Amino acid sequence: MSTVAAKKRKPDDPGLVSKTLFNLVLIIGALLSIFPFYWMFVVATNEKNAAFEMPPLLVPGMEFFNNFQRVLERTDFFQSLLNSIIVASAVTVSVVFLCTLAGYAFAKYEFPLKKTLFVFVIATMLVPAQLSVLPQYVIMAKLHWIDSYKALIVPAMVNAFGIFWMRQYISSAVHPELLEAGRIDGGGHFRIFWNIAIPVVTPAMATLGILNFMNVWNDFFWPLVVLKNKEHYTIQLALQQLFTNKDGLDFGMIMSATFTATLPLLIVFLLFSRWVIAGLTSGAIKS
Repeated sequence: MSTVAAKKRKPDDPGLVSKTLFNLVLIIGALLSIFPFYWMFVVATNEKNAAFEMPPLLVPGMEFFNNFQRVLERTDFFQSLLNSIIVASAVTVSVVFLCTLAGYAFAKYEFPLKKTLFVFVIATMLVPAQLSVLPQYVIMAKLHWIDSYKALIVPAMVNAFGIFWMRQYISSAVHPELLEAGRIDGGGHFRIFWNIAIPVVTPAMATLGILNFMNVWNDFFWPLVVLKNKEHYTIQLALQQLFTNKDGLDFGMIMSATFTATLPLLIVFLLFSRWVIAGLTSGAIKS
């Protein structure tokens, strides 16, 4: 009887052990990534000196609304939040559409100077953003766009990284047979792009949208240069106002505002994450 049981007993699976260790490392990494956000929430819900407590506080308090009330007294927080939502949304929609359109053209069409133009687009990525601030400001001033949404939206409506990203993805994801089938069916160029290419490249568009939304949302320098009226301030400029306090820094107030300003980014990521994950995992699925 014991001999039969010994035969049925399976040896330890080294693959199972390695998979368990890998999952454990991922869990630890996820917890370490989430902890700064959690600690920001803890400080936001406690008194202003909670950030300097030893040992550090790890339990949320009951002061969030009191801290946030002081934010509203110092800044027009919700107006700035709305300004950032308008600017970031407008820029993201335009970047995703225009970069997808340009990437599609570079990937699937032949036209004069195609390679030269694409190299020029890539070369613009080598130019530091700080070098373009002065000429860009002069252009905005001549157009009388200083202190307006247009100064934030129009210069950012398309970017080189987005064109490069979409061109690379479309080159491998959109097969020529699909486009040829659309032409045989009588579709025009834009109809083929809209009905055939876009559904295929939605994961790449979602990824580009998330990255661009975060980039515009976190932009501080350019809004600081072109915005004068506090009613037009973006959320980053509003947060900067909280650091000018005669009585010292109120970290409870600052963290409550920062936590609230981070929520739209989390919402955007949750809304589009399934397309991003689909794009990341599609290459691992074999038919």
